Amino acid sequence: MEVLSLINQQHNVISTEFLFQPYTVKKLTLSSRIIMSPMARAFSPDGVPGPDVAAYYRRRAEHGVGLIITEGATIEHPSASSEPRLPHMYGEAALHGWAEVVKQVHEAGGKIFPQILHLGITRPSGSQPHPEAESLSPSGVDMEGTQVGEPMTEAEIATVIQAYADAAANAQSIGFDGIELHGAHGFLIDQFFWKTTNRRTDRYGGDLQKRTQFAVEVVMAVRAAVGPDFPIAMRISQWKMNDYQARLFDTPEQLEQFLHLLVDAGVDIFHCSTRRFWEPEFEGSELGFAGWVRKLSGQTTITVGSVGMPDEPEAGADKATHPGMSELMKRYEQEEFDLVAVGRALLGDPAWAAKIREGRVSEIQAFTPEVLATLH
Repeated sequence: MEVLSLINQQHNVISTEFLFQPYTVKKLTLSSRIIMSPMARAFSPDGVPGPDVAAYYRRRAEHGVGLIITEGATIEHPSASSEPRLPHMYGEAALHGWAEVVKQVHEAGGKIFPQILHLGITRPSGSQPHPEAESLSPSGVDMEGTQVGEPMTEAEIATVIQAYADAAANAQSIGFDGIELHGAHGFLIDQFFWKTTNRRTDRYGGDLQKRTQFAVEVVMAVRAAVGPDFPIAMRISQWKMNDYQARLFDTPEQLEQFLHLLVDAGVDIFHCSTRRFWEPEFEGSELGFAGWVRKLSGQTTITVGSVGMPDEPEAGADKATHPGMSELMKRYEQEEFDLVAVGRALLGDPAWAAKIREGRVSEIQAFTPEVLATLH
């Protein structure tokens, strides 16, 4: 029997073996339950990932990350991106670059999904690479609720939905193992979910079911493009980039209605983004966001939010102490999640997973903002 990986934390010896058990979703088997969380890096000139990007992702796969979810790759739409160095999921050059990324990750024993996105109204007006393009949003309303433009027409909605499907088909064609749709943090799909930014009165706006319709049609179009066996994940969140206190759901019942619509459309995996994975989501229960999503949806669930980070809170955060691996283990044993996404800790140290498994915690290189300057 393999020797358990142990970590000494807060005077307790905590087994991390559960992180390194295989996991299967549909026909895809991951070698471990550690996921590399998608984090924008913008090292892809003209949207094309190069050998440095391939090596960056390969390093994580070599050290025990079971699934890499790439930084957001934009769909083919002029206002999808705000920065010419953000990668695309379209065009011959970009797809050739991504094919090499996939090859490198697979050679290292890992699996990989691209995260596919459109920024929507979070894209500043006049952004490159298409400054002439108007930023899209459900109602022409920005994240603060101010009217700044015109609502998307139904023709524009149909075009964007098709672009999501095309991006997913592109990803499948070059060997990716599945895809993730970015439906969180205030980007375009999430803007349809949120009452502040969706004030439509047609079939895409109104009550929660109608505000979910755009995402449902995106998922259905993607599923039609990739077939029944290709995993589709969706990242979801309550919080927005401009509002950590934002809430889509005030009750578990609202969340359940939302989840069932997306499951019926074809979502296999929910990636549940919170700032701190251990915080309760609804009053009267200790369940976190991922725990509620798993309980209510029955689907594969990823927890994420400050996993592997030190005790010191972020600037501006409350003074709650990070509970560490003991809390992660407890919540896993309570079946709150299936997979664990790690973000900044993996940016700070590509070998984070291997060092956790081997008990070499003292050797972990801590995340610092300086690592963002390079593809570490």
